[in-house]
Amino acid sequence: MIEFTPFYVSFKLAFITTFVLFFLVLPLAWKLSQSKSKFKPIIESICAMPLVLPPTVMGFYLLFAFSKNSFIGSFLYESFGIELVFSFTGLVFASCIYSLPFMFQPLLSGFESLNKNIIEASYLSGKGKLTTLFKIALPNIKPSLLTALVVTFAHTVGEFGIVLMVGGSMEGKTKVASIAIYEFTELLDYKSAHIYSFIMLCMSFVVLFSVYFFNHKNRAK
Repeated sequence: MIEFTPFYVSFKLAFITTFVLFFLVLPLAWKLSQSKSKFKPIIESICAMPLVLPPTVMGFYLLFAFSKNSFIGSFLYESFGIELVFSFTGLVFASCIYSLPFMFQPLLSGFESLNKNIIEASYLSGKGKLTTLFKIALPNIKPSLLTALVVTFAHTVGEFGIVLMVGGSMEGKTKVASIAIYEFTELLDYKSAHIYSFIMLCMSFVVLFSVYFFNHKNRAK
């Protein structure tokens, strides 16, 4: 019998991570797209680092940063009772960091591709920055917005290295689908590993197909 709890944990983690990243990254991507500061390449490089860093490297540093022996870990635990290592909360923090570029890059590219005249016309007509962002900019970058949301969600669902190092494998709490597949393989339970892997494979295809289908349909208009 298939145990769906790991999938529930995976989707719960992906949903929360995508939601948090969207509202954190949106103002940053918007601000950078309008900026010509010499610090812009530095910020872009920092946001893109999870793309090139091995998950084990980032997982190690996050594990160290989140532990009770570190300043961040001890402060959060002593002040708010928040324990990040081997907890779902820690997984959310780690996933937000590791999935950051998948939200940041599409949004930044979408904003930078906007016709600057549209933005200037909005400001000249008396609309504020928030109104311009949500009613002018976002509706005009729907493909980039969809890509950012869907790819961030899908990437978080498929995480393994970061999740394993920071969250471990606590049943019903931090054990996601990718870790379940790994454990089934270690136990030589290839039947269960095949079932879980096939579900993940189908889900990945549906997600990517939806993004490409929408983008192609949008370009054809």
